[in-house]
Amino acid sequence: MPRDFLLAVDQGTSNTKAIVIDQEGRIVAKASVPMEIAFPQPGWVEQDPLAIWKAVETVVESCLSRISPGSLEAIGISNQRETILAWDRATGRPLGPAVIWQCRRTAEFCQHLREEGREPFLRERTGLTIDPLFSASKARWLLKHIEAAGREVDAVCLGTVDSWLLWNLTAGKIHATDYSNAARTQLFNLRTAKWDEELLKLFEVPAFTLPEIMPSSGVFAETADIGILRAGVPIASMIGDSHAALFGQRGFLPGSIKGTYGTGSSLMTPIHDLRISNRGLSSTVAWATDNVTYALEGNISVTGSAVQWFGQFLGAENPAQRVSDLAKEVDDTDGVYLVPAFVGLGAPHWNEAARGMICGMTRGTTAAHVARAVIESIAYQVRDVFDAMQEDARISLSSLLADGGATRNEQLMQFQADILNCAVLRNSSAEVSPLGAGYLAGLGTGFWSSLEEIAALPRQFERFEPKMSETRRAELYGGWQMAVTRAKVSMDH
Repeated sequence: MPRDFLLAVDQGTSNTKAIVIDQEGRIVAKASVPMEIAFPQPGWVEQDPLAIWKAVETVVESCLSRISPGSLEAIGISNQRETILAWDRATGRPLGPAVIWQCRRTAEFCQHLREEGREPFLRERTGLTIDPLFSASKARWLLKHIEAAGREVDAVCLGTVDSWLLWNLTAGKIHATDYSNAARTQLFNLRTAKWDEELLKLFEVPAFTLPEIMPSSGVFAETADIGILRAGVPIASMIGDSHAALFGQRGFLPGSIKGTYGTGSSLMTPIHDLRISNRGLSSTVAWATDNVTYALEGNISVTGSAVQWFGQFLGAENPAQRVSDLAKEVDDTDGVYLVPAFVGLGAPHWNEAARGMICGMTRGTTAAHVARAVIESIAYQVRDVFDAMQEDARISLSSLLADGGATRNEQLMQFQADILNCAVLRNSSAEVSPLGAGYLAGLGTGFWSSLEEIAALPRQFERFEPKMSETRRAELYGGWQMAVTRAKVSMDH
């Protein structure tokens, strides 16, 4: 029987999705289930590893039930990044929670590293700043707690979510990850493209606990017999979700830049060669096929979640929709700015001490003005990163490829084009990350022969062009920059 389809799984923080793609790149089946997130202490964020796997089983079964048995060419995986978990190598039983990328439980240890002067070494070696976002400090925390519970670490597997899914899909035969996920752990040497002995020593992570690093596209392993999923299907790609979105947007070459708008947001652009940023961006691996493609990335901690927060603050039954509706009631914010530094500021500022702030209010300020300020704060933060990226990449970025749930808000997309002064191309598909994983899986098995063939597949997007005057743009962005400065010093005054 001809194998006509690819299955792509996108395991995210808020949702787990799966799609089935045909050879024209069309989505012929899809499924999604929401994920529960636990907040056991202030600043702590975690998920149940077994719930993650169960969600994947559910969406895979739903999708595969809609195609013919035996028609599946390969599987691709994209996943929430920096989240890390530990499990028993013999039994596959989780040895603690999945510590989510948003979690701040290792902030004190990270501050200790800064005080020791480790920042330049870590940036040069890994391309990443010191921050609890990255996996290494969380891996150290997990191992310390496993040991404190009286267990030996000799039989422990540590891995990001892609490794956990691969382990389960292969019934415990393969412990591996890809270059993109490895590059976000802060245990990976960007220049040697290997786990780094000095980094492992610094974070007290034994090398034997970590997965093998493999290219993002190519056969990692074959599936075990798992429910409706037959044994022997190639697992032919694994890639972090932000990287997958860039690939799904077909931003293969330098000069392309994508912005993914979710709980937080990520901008990423491929670069010609490895370059360590000096403007608050991360240097990373975009993906690895025959060669490693490097990228610059800016991670913004709070974007879509600020909209959710304000809607909940108002007591709305549908928080995001309520904020969107309110924001449409006014033509501008009347000078109000919201800086959503609820967990500090991410790229390009990297200021943990910053705190959220609303400024510029008068007696005439309404909830609608604040709602619009919440939405505009997303676009301003994207502008901060976009400008830093353009300087660091030393290349003109003429348009932004936009994807993610918040891009459905047309007011945001138009304001984004206005404040960037460039076109914003909104991808019509809500499944850009799994599409990227699917493209890489198809490339890895010969389903498609080249990047050029993938680039030629049909796609749809909507274009937003800037309409704002340069004077107005400068005035608004100048006000934003002043608000950010105030948020950075708010805890000191």
